[in-house]
Amino acid sequence: MSGLFDGLGLTSPVVAAPMAGGPTTPSLVAAAGRAGVLGFLAAGYRTPEDLAGQIAAVRRVGKGAFGVNVFAPNPVPVDPAEFRAYAQALRGDGEVYGLDLAAAHIVENDDHWHAKVALLVSDPVPVVSFTFGLPPRGDLEALRRTGSILLQTVTSVEEARAADEAGVDGLVVQAAAAGAHSGTFTPAEPPRDVPLLELLQEIGNAVNLPLVGAGGVATADDVVAVLGAGAEAAMAGTALLRTDESGASAVHKAALVEMSTVDTVVTRAFSGRPARALRNAFVDRFDGRAPLGYPAVHHLTTPLRRAAAASGDTDRVNLWAGKRFRHARAGAARAALARLAAKA
Repeated sequence: MSGLFDGLGLTSPVVAAPMAGGPTTPSLVAAAGRAGVLGFLAAGYRTPEDLAGQIAAVRRVGKGAFGVNVFAPNPVPVDPAEFRAYAQALRGDGEVYGLDLAAAHIVENDDHWHAKVALLVSDPVPVVSFTFGLPPRGDLEALRRTGSILLQTVTSVEEARAADEAGVDGLVVQAAAAGAHSGTFTPAEPPRDVPLLELLQEIGNAVNLPLVGAGGVATADDVVAVLGAGAEAAMAGTALLRTDESGASAVHKAALVEMSTVDTVVTRAFSGRPARALRNAFVDRFDGRAPLGYPAVHHLTTPLRRAAAASGDTDRVNLWAGKRFRHARAGAARAALARLAAKA
């Protein structure tokens, strides 16, 4: 490879996406490194201490460069009355697992942003990426001084221009086909459902920054097409969910096969922020009732989702998946990454 990732020793144009909440593990990132692929740890929802342990684990067992993705502060305050109404609506589902969701308190936080930045400044990694919003300029400058390559997730030309002005080194261009949370800066207005190749061309014409294409990358032909559209690399996430090294729950991995006839939908029912998941009973019941409000809604539903995953309940768990989830295969991550890069 050449360009944005020069000097990192990568031999593949594929990037292993950060998948917060469990799917991305140090083992998955290490397997990517051994395959000449840039893998990303997902700092989202982890404590700084846990993140430090994962970074140490990758260095201990891995080989090659890797990155860390951090949720940039972009809170969406929830309306207290709407939060209370939603918590009450979830009461029956919570009671299935002995949870009193109606008594939940509003929790607003920044996912330990400052502590995670301090960690990455004191113990730098080769690449740092940001999702949900632009970091404060002072934090960007501090991270830039460490020598880390800085990437920003964007979903539109407007976001790309803002990131360019902020001085990042490159952009992860995320199309609406991507699984899990959209990286949009404006969650109240979800991004247009533009195909990745079209979005890459739009953003490539608007800014002069290296691009990584993400969202719907599931096959070797997809990787070739993304590179042909001007990106330096193609990022895959859902395609790795069923691999041996993935930390996705057993119910999540099974659902990707057993629910192969189900469509994916963008919903804020689980977190108060738009995210793409397999359509299940929870989405059907609550998608139109969930308020905008992140991370408050995320914290409200977390106990229910954890209990559902532990019991194998596909009706009440967030089954994050991109539009092309049917291409995900079981087996070693290295084999999955090799299939993706086979024609590049």
